[in-house]
Amino acid sequence: MFQTFSAPSDSQDVPDRIKRLRGVLASEGLQALLLPRGDEHQGEYVAPCSERLRWLTGFTGSAGMAAITRRHAAVLVDGRYTVQVRAECSGGGFEFPGIARTQLAPWLREKLKSGDVVGFDPWLHTVSEIAYLRDALAPAGIALKPTRRNLVDWVWGKDRPAPPNAPIQAHPMKYAGEAADSKIAAVQKALKAAGQDAVILTSPDSVCWLFNIRGHDVAHNPVVLAFAIVPASGKPELFVAKERLTREAQSQLDGVVKVAPAAALKTRIQALRQAKRRVRLDHDRAAFWFSRALGKSAVRGADPCIGPKAIKNATEIKGAMIAHVRDGAAVVRFLAWLDGAIAAGKPVDEISAVQALEAQRAGSQALKEISFDTISGSGPNGAIVHYRVTEATNRRLRAGELFLLDSGAQYLEGTTDITRTISIGAPPDEARSRFTLVLKGHIAIATACFPKGTRGIDLDAFARRALWQHGLDYDHGTGHGVGSYLSVHEGPQSISRAGMAVIEPGMIISNEPGYYKEGAYGIRIENLVLTREPERPAGGDREVMAFETLTLVPIDRRLIVKEMLSPEETSWINTYHAQVARTIGPEVDGDVRAWLEAATRPL
Repeated sequence: MFQTFSAPSDSQDVPDRIKRLRGVLASEGLQALLLPRGDEHQGEYVAPCSERLRWLTGFTGSAGMAAITRRHAAVLVDGRYTVQVRAECSGGGFEFPGIARTQLAPWLREKLKSGDVVGFDPWLHTVSEIAYLRDALAPAGIALKPTRRNLVDWVWGKDRPAPPNAPIQAHPMKYAGEAADSKIAAVQKALKAAGQDAVILTSPDSVCWLFNIRGHDVAHNPVVLAFAIVPASGKPELFVAKERLTREAQSQLDGVVKVAPAAALKTRIQALRQAKRRVRLDHDRAAFWFSRALGKSAVRGADPCIGPKAIKNATEIKGAMIAHVRDGAAVVRFLAWLDGAIAAGKPVDEISAVQALEAQRAGSQALKEISFDTISGSGPNGAIVHYRVTEATNRRLRAGELFLLDSGAQYLEGTTDITRTISIGAPPDEARSRFTLVLKGHIAIATACFPKGTRGIDLDAFARRALWQHGLDYDHGTGHGVGSYLSVHEGPQSISRAGMAVIEPGMIISNEPGYYKEGAYGIRIENLVLTREPERPAGGDREVMAFETLTLVPIDRRLIVKEMLSPEETSWINTYHAQVARTIGPEVDGDVRAWLEAATRPL
């Protein structure tokens, strides 16, 4: 199993840890300390040694921030985690003000006074984040101060896990589609055009994409936790222990990339500063430490790998399609098994469902990892947007309830992410109605046509319109970018209220509207879609783009109220199901094929 189900075993120690940390604050002359979820690379998913927020507060979500003062404490999360954080951090004396991006500064201004100092680890916050906070706190006379060491690590002590040391592997051309030296040349061309001498890459997926390497430093994400410097001329430098490279990876990098020990990074940064080089630094992704270390040599600019990485080449697109057929067959086998088990009265719970699904994916012999911890939420647990089942919360699937299953897989050909909401027995009428509203939003995105220059924020309302008309909504984005055997959450593209990046041909994005009724059920329908090249419709004046759905798994017909769908929407679901049957049918047989034929019948 790639997923474990143990509950955090030491949450009862949270009050003592907070107390010990407050003692350190006093000795450091600080009135407060900030602790984000991210690591030195600002990653959403982190290694065990960087699970500081979880260790200190008990919160296990993938995004959040703690603020600890000498008398107060808060955990700030976004809309995905509002239910979860209250359950996991209920015994720590925490407040839950809301989203860190908008509520952290007001909370600090309320709890602190003029002259107080807030400490932060300069490795764990971006340049932009610290600039914003300084501006927000300065009028109240509250100062920010980088700490000399990580104070949470100091309290954690010898029990803190060791840093990851997994082998670094080559990602062959048959999957990457473009050689590392070609990608490097494109980055260097962009640097020269901008009059810059080098760029520092701080995002692990950018480093892995550029050099065509992969790793296992973070669970479920095949990345290497490493930094790199790419000069405008000459060989890039990858800062990582050379002994971690496999023979294939070393051979692939030889002659293309210099490999230097991680400890050499600081010396190299100092040399760039002393030489007064113009060094590009992405203020939204790079740690504040780099800005301070580079001084006036730092030039603000976007990570040059982010855009090209998001636009998949022909090999990556072909790989994504192969991965989705393989994954679709595995999920269909699981769904057929689940319906059969429920019909036979066999007990199925959230954990056994996850185990059965992973077994189906592993049966392909091509599964490298799952792409995130499976969200397996029965009944009210489905209303917790990023619920993670544990032995303590495990719940049986019960008749008359909904079961939300959000999962994904990592294959060498590509990364998958799919959510299906499943009826266990006869569903309640209200749940069917709201499922159909979510489906209407899903179809609106799947069928959208839009001109060049369209951003994710421009499309987000398409998915919410049907829900809004009934006074309903959901508190998460509608879609995120997905990597190619990389991180399941990838920028810059998103379909959301914050989605300012332009949607480009070749981008893979999730389409996942939802609805959540706290204490009752959750609904989400998620497919991955590929942005197609622009075409001019017959009789049209302008070219428009559209999405091609990659995910190939039936949507539960039992939950659809056909009368709520327009003829066009009914046609879409029937056409989609016909494609699923046509593509996945040859991949399964026997009872599974019979189940698939029934699940994809026209409405």
